[in-house]
Amino acid sequence: MSELPIPFLVLVVIVVLYLFNSIKILRDYERAVIFRLGRALATPKGPGIIFVFRPIDQMIRISLRQEVLEVPPQDVITRDNVTIKVNAVVTLYVVDPNAAAIKVSNYVYQTSQFAQTTLRSVLGEVELDELLSHRDKLNLRIQSIIDQRTEPFGVKVISVEVKQVDLPEQMLRAMAKQAEAEREKRSKIIHAEGEFNAAQKLVDAAALLATQPITLQLRYLQTLTEIGVEKNTTIIFPLPVELLTLLNKAATSGTPQPGEQESSR
Repeated sequence: MSELPIPFLVLVVIVVLYLFNSIKILRDYERAVIFRLGRALATPKGPGIIFVFRPIDQMIRISLRQEVLEVPPQDVITRDNVTIKVNAVVTLYVVDPNAAAIKVSNYVYQTSQFAQTTLRSVLGEVELDELLSHRDKLNLRIQSIIDQRTEPFGVKVISVEVKQVDLPEQMLRAMAKQAEAEREKRSKIIHAEGEFNAAQKLVDAAALLATQPITLQLRYLQTLTEIGVEKNTTIIFPLPVELLTLLNKAATSGTPQPGEQESSR
């Protein structure tokens, strides 16, 4: 058996090494956009084992996992002319690897710039109170606008959350005074409602006692019992209620009426 020539063996070794070098392993969340002779293949490859035949093929790895992008603090002037600093968090992922690799040079940077400009424009159209009280609605609006702008290059924006709103010191003091005034207003309203309810109950009690005069004397005796239980130096002289009624009638009958005073003159 004749031995193989050395050049042939060298060629075989080179081919084997080239094939081993052409093997690429992609994780389950990765896709490979292959450029063959400068043209992108219609379908990205992966996951698993793929072959990339260099220098004919060139590969760009694209991750399909969700990415969290933090928008740096932005100076925003609200519609009611309040200057604030606002930052946000954007959650996104790639839905079209080919578009993300071909149509933009860096889809993360592109999305970041869109998020910054959209955050300033949307929050500049609302007042400060709306920004603080309707943050969820504003988050959905910003997310919808950014998602429309990133859709052409294969990026899906899942959510946008306004992370922090930094207010000026003067505005914080004004809001604290407003909250204190609101609490005081509620306190006065509750106190007034309590006084009104108490007066209403007293009117009802008086009307009930008027129907049965004996109940007033029973209540008088009950009060005396409650006072007598406590250890004090209070001296009480009980008087019949009828005596007080007679004295009241006598005082009323003894006082001249306005018509009588004029006739006596």
